Amino acid sequence: MSKKIFIVEDDSEYAEFIKAKLRRKYKIYSFSNAEDCLVSLKSITPDVLVLDYYLPGMSGIDLYEKVKEKLPESTKVVILSSMDDGKLVLDFIKKGIRDYIVKDDNVIESLVAIIEGEEDKYIDSLFD
Repeated sequence: MSKKIFIVEDDSEYAEFIKAKLRRKYKIYSFSNAEDCLVSLKSITPDVLVLDYYLPGMSGIDLYEKVKEKLPESTKVVILSSMDDGKLVLDFIKKGIRDYIVKDDNVIESLVAIIEGEEDKYIDSLFD
């Protein structure tokens, strides 16, 4: 069974880009805001929750804070951001989010590595 991936991204073109790259291998659910995602989380449990940091209304972090107690421990949570900010990353880690991806040329490879549980191997390959 393919993994269920929730993508919460308000940039429709960027969301379509990610979906196009991942939909052959995974079941993709896409939302343009946190509120719509919250509705679907009542009936579907994703294997991976990919959250844009900046969203209209409720931010990706606020959404995570709202649902983290209801998500199984096995659900991976990934924050996407166009900003490469160490202070933000530290804040995510303190809140329990381990995975953070900068929206760059490697975003798809980074997402697949996290989805497949191979993030350590992928990170090591970046420094070879």
